[in-house]
Formats: sequence, structure tokens, C-alpha cells
Amino acid sequence: MELRQLRYFVAASEAGSLLKASGRLHIAQPALGQQIAALEHELGARLFDRSSRGVTLTEAGKVFLEHAQVVLADAERARLAVRESTTVPRGDVALGLTTTVALAATMPILSACRARLPQVRLKLVEAYSGFLHERLQSGRLDLALLYDDTPDAGVSKHPLLDDQLVLVTSATRKLPKKLSLAALSHWPLVLPGREHGLRRIIDDACAPLKLELNIVAEIESLNSVKHATEAGIGNTILPLGSVAEEVAQGRLRTTEIESPRMLRRVVWATNTTRPPSVASAAVIELVREVIHGMVESGAWPARWVGEPPPARMP
Repeated sequence: MELRQLRYFVAASEAGSLLKASGRLHIAQPALGQQIAALEHELGARLFDRSSRGVTLTEAGKVFLEHAQVVLADAERARLAVRESTTVPRGDVALGLTTTVALAATMPILSACRARLPQVRLKLVEAYSGFLHERLQSGRLDLALLYDDTPDAGVSKHPLLDDQLVLVTSATRKLPKKLSLAALSHWPLVLPGREHGLRRIIDDACAPLKLELNIVAEIESLNSVKHATEAGIGNTILPLGSVAEEVAQGRLRTTEIESPRMLRRVVWATNTTRPPSVASAAVIELVREVIHGMVESGAWPARWVGEPPPARMP
């Protein structure tokens, strides 16, 4: 199997026609067809259904397309890494953020990257931890910030901080300085659905007490959860850092929940099978430095548990 064959296969799948793909690749259509046939023979599976209207991927072809794209991307990363090993970081870097991390860290990371790594183009993916983990393992992310510190084969995880979960209310509500976990049952709550990582932590914390929460609405968008809380529709439970801006503006209020289970650890994670490019290594260090600075300044109210980022050269 050759990289050339993978490029031909991807081009044909994108064009939907061997004739169109041959024009884009500047090779004769019969030669392209022979290379695709040789690839199918080596794989032992038909990759395309052929008709007078062109070609469409078979189920086997759809599976192979994902892998072919990752292999070609890795080959390009290797080429760029060699070419840029003595130059400034440049190129695309895909960074995954869970929604609650994105609420706190997206703008500081983007601003720092534009200022310090102007030739790096960040591709930000905001999603649930499970989705980010899958994309990290498949090679479609270079780096992810997750709330899951359990060991995983093929994924290297490094702790950054412990994020405290707090009860969040509208600015008009009166709050005690601290709230027991059992007392949460008296507060109407707006929370994400049960499949969300944040909701699982809350449910797991309540399970030993057999605590039934008063959930008046389930909303998947955390921005909408915050808006509903601000409007007084209900209260919610979120990491303190994800509502720091609204609290500072006097739009929301928070109080501590007295439970060691109401805590989430943020880690940065990479795929152990994919060596970092010059650009992705630079972004990793930048992300660590930005988040460390946010914790130190109080912009992200949390406890730093990771290694201090290396000092910047003057």
C-alpha cells in the first residue's frame, strides 16, 4: 500500500467520479482505475460501487476513508515537522475543549496564540469529553483538554487543575456561605442531560445519599443553562471558572457545595502514537502557560495541580 494510492482513493471519493478525480490529479483515468483496483485487491474489499453516474463509497470504503485521511494527515505532519524543525511554528493544530473548559479558556488561548504563534492556525473543537477522546484516539485532534483523568491506552494525560463545582443562582437569590449536599434537593435545578460528564459527576455525588434532585429542566447547551439561571427559571451546578465573568458582572451568584465529590480534574491529553509537530508542541506549552496564568491570577478560580510551565525566554 502506497501513499499515492491513498491520495488517489481520497480524491476519487471526494470527486465522486474517476474521470473528475483523474483531471484533478493530472493522471490518466485508466491508470487511476488500476491503482484503485490494486488497492482494493490488497485490502480484500470493494471500496467503490461503480455506475454510469460515477462512484460511491461502499461501507468498507467509508471505513477505509477515515483511516486513509488520518494516514495522509500524519504523513503531511511528518513532512512539515522536518521542514520546520529549525523554523518558527506554523500550520494547523486541532485543539479539543470540553464545553465548560471552553467557557473559561477559549478566548485567552486564542488571544495568546494569535499574539505569540501568528503562523499557527488553531482548529477548535468544542464537545463532550467522550467525543473528544474518540477524535484524539483516531488522530483527528492534536491536543484535548478533558475532565477525565482515568488511564487510557494510547492517550497520555497530564493534570492541570482541580475545578470546584458550585451552586449557581441568579443575582437576586439569597445564598448561604456554604450548602450541604443534602440541601441541594430543596433547590430547583437546570442541568445538562444524564449523558453529559458534568451531570454524571453530580449524579455520582448524590448516589451514596440516595438524594433525589429537583430538576425542572434538562438543557444540553451550557450557555443556555446559564441564561436560564440568570433569568431565575432555576439554579444550576457548574465549575466556578465557567461563571467567573457573570459573577464579576453581578449577573450570577455562587456558593460552595460541601462535598469532596463536587470536584473535576482538568487534564491535557495527547495521542501517544502520534509525535507532536513543532506547531502542536508549541501550542501545548502555550495552553499550559495560559491556564496556569489564569489560575495564578484568579481569572480561573481553581487549584493548580500540574507541573509549572517552563519559564518563557526573555
